[in-house]
Amino acid sequence: MSSAIVGQPGFLPGPGGDRFILSFSPRAAPVGRLILLQPFAEEANKSRRMLSECARAAAGAGWQVLLGDVFGTGDSAGDFADADWDAWLADVVRFCEAAPGNTPIVLCGVRFGALLLAGALQRGLTADAVVLINPVISGKMALTQFLRLGAAGELGADASARIDTRGLRERLDRGETVEIAGYGLSPALAAGMEASEFDLFGGASRLGWIEIGSVAGGDLPPATARTIEKLSAKGADIQTEALVGPAFWQTQEIETVTGLPAALVSMLGRLTSGAAA
Repeated sequence: MSSAIVGQPGFLPGPGGDRFILSFSPRAAPVGRLILLQPFAEEANKSRRMLSECARAAAGAGWQVLLGDVFGTGDSAGDFADADWDAWLADVVRFCEAAPGNTPIVLCGVRFGALLLAGALQRGLTADAVVLINPVISGKMALTQFLRLGAAGELGADASARIDTRGLRERLDRGETVEIAGYGLSPALAAGMEASEFDLFGGASRLGWIEIGSVAGGDLPPATARTIEKLSAKGADIQTEALVGPAFWQTQEIETVTGLPAALVSMLGRLTSGAAA
């Protein structure tokens, strides 16, 4: 059973030091390669258990799975404050190259990971398919929300004060690194985030979108439906799945969505059915 599969730790060499990876191998020849890309900052810590469960389930279904920490995060070399957007996109390519073979390769981005995979695809990386799990599709919005977290922290107990991110943005513009919730945000990383938007740009045409929410019925949120419609108009072949469960990437306690591993495995099968090995 997939529950017996254990991730094998390892390291990949890279500028500034090694990148930490966990590899989950199937018992037989792999049917495909799955690269899992994590959320941003504290959301990544909240998501590790869920992603490990997804990785084991995929490996149990025959997939070679790699889950890595980009530079300055997790157990990889470097400090978060030294990270920049280009280095993170290079790490996405590095993770893909660490899973050699001629089986279909799928990139799966959870939350902020969607922006990372999109950025790598825009720069020439290719994949047979992409899976998104509650993706962040606007880097500018993600940066604003993170800065608001920092601005709110500076206000302390003054709940009546207006949250204003201008001070933090001015410091970034001056070339300063700002600390937000224990994470040092560099001007280079902030600039890369702000300029990023989710799009496929021909790097992959098959897309799976898994949305986790609190409302049963299988309907996608209106904003998600509009984004999917726009991507479909550009020629993307999109499969969707709506699940009911907690937003595990932001809950106070570590939580998981029971149906997510099976939904991911099913999505992988649908997206790569008929793909050449």
